[in-house]
Amino acid sequence: MKINIIEKDYGICINNPRHFLAFSDFTVGGGIDIVENVNIVKAKDTFKATAKKAEVFNKFEGSYIAQATESLDYFKNFYDDLSIFTFMASDVVVEDFTDYLKVANSSKGFADARINLSHIIYIDKVLSPRDLIKIFKIAANSKARTLADMSLPLHIQNILNTNDFLAVLSNIPENNYESLDINNAEYDEVNLEELQVRIEDAIEISIEDAFKKFGLDFGILDYFVAEGILIRDLVDAGMELVSDDEVTDRLKEKMEIQILKSLSDVNVITLIVAALGAERDLSGNKIREVDLNSDLNYLYSADVLGLAIANQIAGSKAIFNFKQYKDAKPGIIWGLPPILEDIFAGLIAGCVSKIFEE
Repeated sequence: MKINIIEKDYGICINNPRHFLAFSDFTVGGGIDIVENVNIVKAKDTFKATAKKAEVFNKFEGSYIAQATESLDYFKNFYDDLSIFTFMASDVVVEDFTDYLKVANSSKGFADARINLSHIIYIDKVLSPRDLIKIFKIAANSKARTLADMSLPLHIQNILNTNDFLAVLSNIPENNYESLDINNAEYDEVNLEELQVRIEDAIEISIEDAFKKFGLDFGILDYFVAEGILIRDLVDAGMELVSDDEVTDRLKEKMEIQILKSLSDVNVITLIVAALGAERDLSGNKIREVDLNSDLNYLYSADVLGLAIANQIAGSKAIFNFKQYKDAKPGIIWGLPPILEDIFAGLIAGCVSKIFEE
């Protein structure tokens, strides 16, 4: 069935003259309903403001559902009888940090910034209300699972989809929607297992496409931010074990330059990412066989990662410095989880060794 898309500067209307059966979590008309228009409007997230903006799209009172949004950016993907509309809103941009490194940032700050990815799914079939609700659950679960599998930095996860929306639309079995008994009508038979696979794939592709359209990807500095670690903190920690008479602004500058240079090394990045992943998966007793609260005396692999980082940056001379920084735990290293403690000790030890070599 052909549907119409009406775009205005204040909103977008997805129109079906023969009406949709809809299930949504929208601001206006959430739940299950028969509607002609599905409206996404720029408005405050309140019933009155959203309804007022949406009314201009609609000929008949009550013939629509509407959702407030802060952004009308969207794109469409079509797969035979399955259409998916992805609406995007983001306060985060990727900025240059050095010639080689970038970082995700927001003018609003990460306490107030938001990234919302929302979906309207249209299935060109006559579906029962029960099947429509099942598909809604499938789509919601698929969306959550896809985002979880991306293992985004924690501060990005915290601002993700705090105000997203979802609607699932299908056709109705009769032209005269006013007399339709949705509980006793005849509906198309649907292979839900096959449709579930298609919806999951479509959701995954749409989220990947959205991040590409945002220009949002994440690098090593973003994962540092997620752990609350700043480059200046690493510089200060490195200087704590240097003789006071040697610590100058010039030395601190060299240390910062060396840290950033080291973080451009694919081998250093790989080792740090491996450690971050291990810390994430082992913390909180998520792996049955490992308890980081009691097995620390036997956890040599974290030392191996720290030593490998130090050695990659400055060779064998950094190994002695690694032990010093690991034992002393200066500055930001103190209080870090056990695996991160070792990798940042290795990073700092390698960088200190390197700048004194020059």
